[in-house]
Amino acid sequence: MTNLSYEEALQSTDMTFSGWDFSYLGNTGRLQEFPLRWNYYQLVEQALRHSGSMLDMGTGGGEFLSRLTKLPAHTCATEGYEPNVEVARQRLEPLGVRVSHITEDEKLPYADGEFDLVINRHESYSPKEVHRILKPGGRFITQQVGGANDQEFNEWLGAPNDEFAHWNLEYAVQELQPYFEIEGRDEEITRSRFFDLGAIVYYLSVIPWQIPDFSVERYEKQLRVLHGQLEQQGYLDTSCHRFVIAARKKG
Repeated sequence: MTNLSYEEALQSTDMTFSGWDFSYLGNTGRLQEFPLRWNYYQLVEQALRHSGSMLDMGTGGGEFLSRLTKLPAHTCATEGYEPNVEVARQRLEPLGVRVSHITEDEKLPYADGEFDLVINRHESYSPKEVHRILKPGGRFITQQVGGANDQEFNEWLGAPNDEFAHWNLEYAVQELQPYFEIEGRDEEITRSRFFDLGAIVYYLSVIPWQIPDFSVERYEKQLRVLHGQLEQQGYLDTSCHRFVIAARKKG
């Protein structure tokens, strides 16, 4: 228990967010995600052994891509959030990776059949467009955030958000099946554990799709209630909804 006042708890949110890196919270233990049954990094590493070209969709600041042990000679990355694009370029271009800023999933700046492997972690995509840019027999590996993710925040703050309620493994597989053979799939809802109000405010501030109108001022009353619960219990858990699909291009 921290025994901080509400105002003191909010002081710990003054941190610039860069790329797509939550280490500010994770490295200090203020946010912990419970492990999944699968390891996305290992799935990608295994697929890379048979790939001479790869695209990383939604690379963020290039954090994940830069940690892979050996990138193919032809590796590209996309990023839709403009502030991340320069961060990704600074990290990835020295590794020989070309980073493209994209705004439409249906219009990727790549040739038909350009890649052996397309990976996608927590990014939107068009099944038809991914199919187009993959070589015959090419693979698509994606880990997605499901629609039940962090819905407790919406309940606690009284901010309904049903835009992504349908997004789950079954729905995604049905979208992919006209274009791909599904080779593997899994889905799990674990927990994300937050240990202080500042971590929650920081987190909600950098994922605006969860509560689009979020601000400390707008939700002060509800945040004060959460702060009281944190002081009493020591943590708050939310649902961590993830699913993963490995697919191979038909035709």
